[in-house]
Amino acid sequence: MAASLLLLVPALGSFLFTFGTGVELIRFASLRAVLPGGGRPEATPSVEWGAALRDPGVLWPLAMDLGLVALFVLQHSLMATALVKRWTTSCFGVLQRSFYVFCTALALQLLMRYWQPVRHGPLLWNACTEPWDTWVPLICFILHFIAWLVIFSVTLIFDYAELMGVKQVYYHCLGMGDPLALKSVRAVRLYSHLRHPVYLEFLLVLWAVPCLSLDRLLLAGLFTTYLSCGHSLDQQDYLYLRAQLDKKFLVFSREEAAYGDLLAHNGPATGKES
Repeated sequence: MAASLLLLVPALGSFLFTFGTGVELIRFASLRAVLPGGGRPEATPSVEWGAALRDPGVLWPLAMDLGLVALFVLQHSLMATALVKRWTTSCFGVLQRSFYVFCTALALQLLMRYWQPVRHGPLLWNACTEPWDTWVPLICFILHFIAWLVIFSVTLIFDYAELMGVKQVYYHCLGMGDPLALKSVRAVRLYSHLRHPVYLEFLLVLWAVPCLSLDRLLLAGLFTTYLSCGHSLDQQDYLYLRAQLDKKFLVFSREEAAYGDLLAHNGPATGKES
């Protein structure tokens, strides 16, 4: 039992590292692109496309960024294949999911840390000049805020402890086996169709920017293509998601109603004691 509990240490370490990477992703994908002074491309004199595509100062950052995105896509896809899953399971056992999540977070950290912005290339659109320099970035900020709020809210529907690999280790310590084996057939079917549960929200974060530089276009275009390849929901999946969302709202409403009844019941008693 003690040896099994020790497995929680790397699982929780992977969870914390992934959580920190998620916070850094908000800065990289949203704050850096929307807020002035956060790395948002500034207005520059118009640059001809022909000259820009021959400029090593433009081509080298784009090649570097392309390699970083390719590294993340290869890691995230190859490690999700059945062959690699069997190999990592034989090596790491119940920590297989935690190891996969850790490697994904590490690939994201490399992408964000070594991303090369194209500072002197042409902009596909630029709303950072008068008269749009105030309200367009503000609208983009509001859209990004709503998108991230929805992204974190969706984790209430999905079992984020299982997605992060912590629940597998917890169940192993209790001798309960694989938590996925306890899922319903509809849930397993949904997981097989939906690798990225917040598809539209991520697309909004990628494209809703006041200035679209070449490196941002590369990032948004490649990830849009990649996310689209892993998105194959059908009507049954949507019905299951709607049912799960209704259950969550029902649980929250019951808890709120129970708390209100408790206050109503204890209120007069508190008043008498005082």
